[in-house]
Amino acid sequence: MTGSPADVPDGERVVAVVVTRHRREQLAQSLAAIAGQSRPVDAVVVVDNGPDQSAEDVVRGSGLPVTYLPSDRNLGGAGGFALGMLTALASGADWVWCADDDGRPADERVLETLLASARRHGLAEVSPLVTDMADPDRLAFPLRRGLRWRRRRSDFAHLDLLPGYASLFNGALFRAEALDVVGVPDYRLFFRGDETEIHRRLVRSGLPFGTCPGAAYLHPEGTTEFEPILGGRLSAQYPANEVKRYFTYRNRGYLMAQPGMRWLLPLEWVRFGYFFLVHRRDPGAWREWLRLTRAGRRERFTRP
Repeated sequence: MTGSPADVPDGERVVAVVVTRHRREQLAQSLAAIAGQSRPVDAVVVVDNGPDQSAEDVVRGSGLPVTYLPSDRNLGGAGGFALGMLTALASGADWVWCADDDGRPADERVLETLLASARRHGLAEVSPLVTDMADPDRLAFPLRRGLRWRRRRSDFAHLDLLPGYASLFNGALFRAEALDVVGVPDYRLFFRGDETEIHRRLVRSGLPFGTCPGAAYLHPEGTTEFEPILGGRLSAQYPANEVKRYFTYRNRGYLMAQPGMRWLLPLEWVRFGYFFLVHRRDPGAWREWLRLTRAGRRERFTRP
């Protein structure tokens, strides 16, 4: 179900925030999809974490009303979105629409549909379903409903809203007042887990939020880092890149120590203990996982 332009109250200001680094071609596609929305954005903030390979010409050529913020220090996704969201709020945004440089809205009515859903259900935040760019009916990140994993967009075609679930920050739309309550991403996390931390804050805030299955955001498929264990009943995340593993495990250690997520810690020990000691038979990697998660719990946020 989608809304019409009349569903959008006059005078509301929607500002899109995009964080990019060394992805000029993908950024151009993302900005083109934003520019083609049936409900136009009022402004765009682009944070460029890699000005050594500047994307300024791509941004300026998008035809959008844009604020370009190059950062000589790589702020990561967390710091980039924090800077972009605060800039959007400072400019008078009523809504902040989080985009990405390697993803884009699936069609021209995504923003219109999200706004209509937020108004219809009184939501503080609403997200689209995030679908695989190579197969738009397949979810980029499988979604568990009860005891079953749902992997197709068509599994949700009969629903108007998935309350209490949101994939952040791929196409997530926040009311400005929601960010007053939940805040912006924690720069210390740099990248990996920053979206989970905001989701945790949303849940604990009591604000109503959810996912609108009538809107989709295209993104590269995101399950290659997850290895099934125990006959597929569980999976363990193991990024191939050492730097990604560092931030993934350290930040997850921090998250598991936070209110609202501590109940997951026993499962985390079972999952990764089995994964490293039985599945991979790599006690050295197990010790490294312990070291990194302990650093996260102790809030030792040094970069590698």
